[in-house]
Amino acid sequence: MTHTDTDEGRLLATLLQHGLTRPDATALVCGSQVLSWGELRRQVLATAGAIAAGRDGPVGRIALLGSADAGLVVAYLAVVAAGGCAVPLPVSAHPDALMTMLRDCEPELIFVQDGYRSLLSEGHPGAVVEIGAEGIAPEFTDQAQPLQDAMVPAGDAPFNIIYSSGTTGRAKGIVHSHAMRWRQAARALFGMDAESTLLLATPLYSNTTLMPMLAALFHGSRVIMMPKFDAEGYLDLAERERVTHTMLVPVQYRRILSVPGFAQRDLSSFRLKQSTGAPLPAADKREILDTWPGRFLEVYGLTEGGCTCILDLSAFPDKAHTVGRPAAGNEIRVVDEDGRDLPPGARGEIIGRSVTMMSGYFRNAEADRAIYWTDTDGTVYHRTGDIGMFDDDGFLVLLDRKKDMIISGGFNIYASDLEEKLLGHPDVAEAAVIGIPSAKWGETPLGLVVCREGTSPDVQQLLDWTNGQVGRMQRLSAIEIRAELPRNNAGKLLKPELRKPYWPADA
Repeated sequence: MTHTDTDEGRLLATLLQHGLTRPDATALVCGSQVLSWGELRRQVLATAGAIAAGRDGPVGRIALLGSADAGLVVAYLAVVAAGGCAVPLPVSAHPDALMTMLRDCEPELIFVQDGYRSLLSEGHPGAVVEIGAEGIAPEFTDQAQPLQDAMVPAGDAPFNIIYSSGTTGRAKGIVHSHAMRWRQAARALFGMDAESTLLLATPLYSNTTLMPMLAALFHGSRVIMMPKFDAEGYLDLAERERVTHTMLVPVQYRRILSVPGFAQRDLSSFRLKQSTGAPLPAADKREILDTWPGRFLEVYGLTEGGCTCILDLSAFPDKAHTVGRPAAGNEIRVVDEDGRDLPPGARGEIIGRSVTMMSGYFRNAEADRAIYWTDTDGTVYHRTGDIGMFDDDGFLVLLDRKKDMIISGGFNIYASDLEEKLLGHPDVAEAAVIGIPSAKWGETPLGLVVCREGTSPDVQQLLDWTNGQVGRMQRLSAIEIRAELPRNNAGKLLKPELRKPYWPADA
């Protein structure tokens, strides 16, 4: 299928066409909720008609509050079909942070999934539209005529805003344009078609869900969403529904691989599995490749776009320690503090650009200034905030977050180096290394680990084992055992939460 720049506002119109050509085929499954393509088209256009009714100007921003629900998907698609900008909000955020996001985006309406109304504080902006077990409240959709088809805006019009988690400081609203979403969805890279079934187990407000979901619907694939992830339930669904594609975050892979009897599961229908959102340990990548049928791709990138690498582990099994090569259309560089390109093997900040870059942060010029990096010829890149290096074959090795680097006695210590050592111990399931205050060194590395089920390692022996494999200036000062490590909805480790108890509030 050939597409042109003039198509870039037609993502919703294109995916809703399946409702005319294959009305009885299944489009969306979420728990007991099942929508055919014809019913999905009908509900989206009916909701879009109600959104667009009785107004003089264009539809503005409309928020969505929920996790995973067929009605929530309908509402998200309907906002865009009506010409508006969808703003899915993270139900995992603190209510104060959620209120800050609402005040920032000033939505006209808020579609709220059943069970989440209590998260809204008194005095919130926007009128509420309830989404119950049967879908969007009929008193809302019945008030106007359905649209005949999705509206087709300009490519640079806002498609959606995705807010960062807001665990520290002000949450940033990432604006994706219609052109960006079209270019992501229209790619043939992941081999989805009308015979594919995509299984998703992350919430709708995460780009880990939205990007593959939109691509699958664009290509006419069936989408199955888990209302709540659990590893055994995931495997049950995958077997029963003969799933072909999935996108998961690393912590979900680890839990699935740890299910008793995993090796006996029939996963032969899988054609492609993807991991994103956080680094996946090399050992886990190899285990997936060895035990789970189908290709495996690790996708490194930003919700902001502009910097995507893909590791096809099936093709390059010796590169499990990397995040792959730059994806087609992505220019990725590793630069020093002065913006000079670094040779293979040299560590620096990763920057990148591509045809899929956000329009900017919503109403946040300070955040825009922080992410954009301009070359001497005026070319604009995104700063990733990650430290990495290219190997001699052009594969990117991800080393650390720039802000997570520990400076001890004037020496740079990369937390990821120590985490890799800890994860090499047979009793360690998860590991994080943070810098804590030190009177002698300024800061010193502390290891935090979650033990594998059924193990109870001696802390001093684990400390000695780890420090025996690193240089003198890299040694951990101590190790603490934790029941769990804090993560966001994408499985990304929340190191600011780990550091809080050790540093003054103004540090």
